[in-house]
Amino acid sequence: MDDQELAIDLATRAGALLQDHRVAAATDSVGVDPRLAATELRNSADAAAQAFLSDCLTRERPGDAVLSEEAVDSSDRDHAQRVWIIDPLDGTWEYGTGRHDWAVHVALWTRDGAGSSQLALGAVAIPDDDVTYASFPPPTLPPLSLDRPLRIIASRSRPPKTLAAVAAALESAWESLGGPRAAEILSVGSVGAKVGRILRGDADIYLHDSGFYEWDVAAPLAVAQAAGLLGSHLDGTALTFNHRPPYVTDLAIARPELAGALAEVLAEHRAP
Repeated sequence: MDDQELAIDLATRAGALLQDHRVAAATDSVGVDPRLAATELRNSADAAAQAFLSDCLTRERPGDAVLSEEAVDSSDRDHAQRVWIIDPLDGTWEYGTGRHDWAVHVALWTRDGAGSSQLALGAVAIPDDDVTYASFPPPTLPPLSLDRPLRIIASRSRPPKTLAAVAAALESAWESLGGPRAAEILSVGSVGAKVGRILRGDADIYLHDSGFYEWDVAAPLAVAQAAGLLGSHLDGTALTFNHRPPYVTDLAIARPELAGALAEVLAEHRAP
């Protein structure tokens, strides 16, 4: 199978494995302290998904390097032409508490002989929603849902410092598109699940300003951009990957209809 087919297959199968793992763990943890059981579930699930993806990539793409949240970073990727960037379980807390907003991320970064690099493709499985989004074929965005307030997604634990001001400033832009002059904030777990909400039309913008890692971002960004969403740093510059350390400072994902207004508002409300 080609690279995109492989990414879809791996993300989907890892997601199914994690669903089965959670069901089995629930049976095994009867009578165990719930907090201890949830911690053990998260740890064992991370390990199981990592082992599955690592074994598959070693077998299917033995010459490629891999960057994963759940594996020791290797110097192999420093000069590699192809690097798989994976998060075996994004939204571990949500997974461990029985929520649906967790995901599996599989992305491929490539570099040519001239040193030019790109995020080549991505796949995001959201197993409890029974969907895997991919950069090819890209998802088709539904029409804007203008019968509700503008919806902005942010981290539950680390919302952007200027989130309330940005949301208020964007209300007029939403009204100009035909919606009510109102905005609301949604809390969603995994970055993949956040982007999935936008792809299916349940939300419109995702903002994050406090940093995370390449495995959190790579696959969701690849899918978002392929679908026609804005995907950039908060200042509008492009994200790049396969750095050391593999750190991403901030991220904005938005419907294309809101990209211009969002850029203006973010420039006006940029945190010092």
